[in-house]
This record gives sequence, structure tokens and C-alpha cells, in this order.
Amino acid sequence: MRNLWMATAVSALIGTGALASGLEIEIAGEANGTVKIDLLEDVAPQHVERITTLAEQGAYDGVVFHRVIDGFMAQTGDVQFGKVGADTRRAGTGGSDMPDLPAEFSDVAYEKGVVGMARAQNPDSANSQFFIMFDEAPFLNGQYTVVGKVTEGQDVVDAIKRGTGGNGAVVGDPDVMQKVTVVE
Repeated sequence: MRNLWMATAVSALIGTGALASGLEIEIAGEANGTVKIDLLEDVAPQHVERITTLAEQGAYDGVVFHRVIDGFMAQTGDVQFGKVGADTRRAGTGGSDMPDLPAEFSDVAYEKGVVGMARAQNPDSANSQFFIMFDEAPFLNGQYTVVGKVTEGQDVVDAIKRGTGGNGAVVGDPDVMQKVTVVE
């Protein structure tokens, strides 16, 4: 009986993944609307914790979609260099003041609406940036950490302003995450 009580108590403290937290992202620009994302803390607990911490701090509010490639994905989340109103020419090269995260690869496939963590060449270099898929990209499977899936608002994601610069860089006024809220 004591072991059952302990297991129940531990489960309550650490969570079971059944009540996944999520994000609501209010997007403005060529795309206007709200995107809801289910975060997969059972798949990538450290990355989900990072995203929710930054969202709760308001770090993602006002961050632009700096790299958007038609038929592939929209990337955002550079809390260092990606704030609207700042010089965003370095957007995509920064992160938060927290340390980089070790990869949490899974067997979740990169399909339309999947949210993954952006990183440099080093698999253990994800920090604050993430991307949302426009379509499937099997070559990313097992190579980038999956953190979530769009549950509502994929039409808003699909309307995000595409990049026309090198490597999908958005030229002119990029779309922006006006407000990012953690929801249960």
C-alpha cells in the first residue's frame, strides 16, 4: 500500500504527460491570428521546460519569424536578436542567456504542424529558437528535437510571410509573435 501511495505521489509531482501544457501564439503581419501548440514534455522535457520558461518570462513576445522557407518551415524564437523594432539582421544567430540544451531526439516524425527546436551544427546547441513545419521533412527525423504539434491555427502558420533572402531570410517587415502564452 505504501509503494502505491509513493508511486501516486511521485506521479503527481513529476507529471505523467497526460495533461500536456501548451502555447498560444498571437501572430501579426501577413499572417494574423492565434496558433495553439501542444507541447510534448514526455518527448523532450528539457526543451519544453526551456520554451515554457521563456514564454512565461515574456521573452518570446515581439520576436519575429526571421527565416521562412516556402514548403518547409517558419523559424522564430531568437530572443536575443529577433525582437521587432531592433536591428534584426543578426536574427537567427542568438539565443537566451541560459545554456544550450542536449538533444532529445525521438521517433516523432517531422510532418506538417510539428514544432522542432532550431540548433547550430552541434546537435546539443538548441537554446531558444524553434520552427513550425509547413510540410513533411523526413530528413529532419531523428536529427532535430521535436517539442510540439500545432493543434489549432495551422492556417495562420501557412500564411506567415515567406523569406526571399538567402537561406529563407525574411526581407522587409517580418511577421511577429506578438504574445506567447503558456496554457494548460
